[in-house]
Amino acid sequence: MKGNAMKIKLYVRLKSEVLDVQGDAVLKALTRLGFEGIKNVRVGKLVELEVDDKLDRADVKAHVEKMADALLANPVIEDYEVIL
Repeated sequence: MKGNAMKIKLYVRLKSEVLDVQGDAVLKALTRLGFEGIKNVRVGKLVELEVDDKLDRADVKAHVEKMADALLANPVIEDYEVIL
């Protein structure tokens, strides 16, 4: 992106009540590899965005939340966190 940009991180994770099959597979694999003491693994995703830094931070956060609800996360089974 040309010019100055504000970097936003959107962390998307399965809700705690949703079974994380991928996390369970990672936990089992780590145990097989000899890593001990791991009680639980949850796998999520990180979406990084860059927007014009001239925009108002509160507006940007609201806009990213709309993006998450519409496309980047499934609000039925996932929670997300926007970090500006």
